[in-house]
Amino acid sequence: MTALDLDRAWDLHPQVSVRPEPFGALLYHFGTRKLSFLKDRGLLTVVQSLATAPSARAACRAAGADERQVARYQRALAVLAESSMLVERTRTPCN
Repeated sequence: MTALDLDRAWDLHPQVSVRPEPFGALLYHFGTRKLSFLKDRGLLTVVQSLATAPSARAACRAAGADERQVARYQRALAVLAESSMLVERTRTPCN
């Protein structure tokens, strides 16, 4: 598994749906038909914050994660990226 760069911006893949659950959340990728379970409400908060955060590290901090949690979330986000649930956000050129 490749480490996810926390200082880059990440988003959910456009074909991924998130369904919050009492235990965390279910993520379903309509393109690959993969299902992932988030077993941590804090990780759900991080994943939901990715869209507006300038980096994954900022999303972790916005979720109130301490350094130990950030390391754990980094590993979880890397697994999600490897399964195409997350994609690195690309900058759009200014017109």
